[in-house]
Amino acid sequence: WPDYYSITFRSPKTRQLTGIDIDLSKDLGRELGVTVRYVDSSFAQLQDNLLKDVCDIAMHAVGITPQRAARLAFTAPYLRSDIYAIAPRNSRAVQTWADLDQPGRVLAVQAGTVMEPVMQQALRQAKVLVVRPPATREQEVAAGRADAFMTDYPYSRRMVDLTDWARVIAPPSVFHQTDYAYALAPGDDSLLRRVNAYIRAIKKDGRLLIAARKHQLDPIVVKD
Repeated sequence: WPDYYSITFRSPKTRQLTGIDIDLSKDLGRELGVTVRYVDSSFAQLQDNLLKDVCDIAMHAVGITPQRAARLAFTAPYLRSDIYAIAPRNSRAVQTWADLDQPGRVLAVQAGTVMEPVMQQALRQAKVLVVRPPATREQEVAAGRADAFMTDYPYSRRMVDLTDWARVIAPPSVFHQTDYAYALAPGDDSLLRRVNAYIRAIKKDGRLLIAARKHQLDPIVVKD
């Protein structure tokens, strides 16, 4: 997914891909002795792209959910993130986590992401707005159609680093942590074993932590 800041992000200026999974995919390619070719995807297209052999592996911090695990094969996790809210700094309606699930509130989520089913199940009073491309969650908030949008730790870093209007609202305690891993089509057992061996190695020798620190993701690294 080329819009995933710190993970697999394509700069709008340079068109270059950067992020922890760009670094690690290149490193994995070197170990396998293969040339890495990137295929644009998204969380909504994830399953089709793998099951129809558009790509061999999804390396863009794919959250492990029961629905995905029923159809895809996952490696061991390497990141773990909770859910965060992004609201305008000047919003009077949403300033704390307690302000989210209130009557009349609208919270945007990206279609196909972990946040979609989690928020639909968790909210009792607020409404969920499911956003599909080409629309974005940021646009929905800016236009006033949503009071805030829900995202994860990596994307919250994008809002802090690249905007001056966003307030990141963290849950007061663990809300819904998700393990992130790489996904493959079922049946590709040899590649799955090899990628799992790679993940074990980079956890042990420190390459994972080095890559995470480079992209400010070290707080969510799974070390064991």
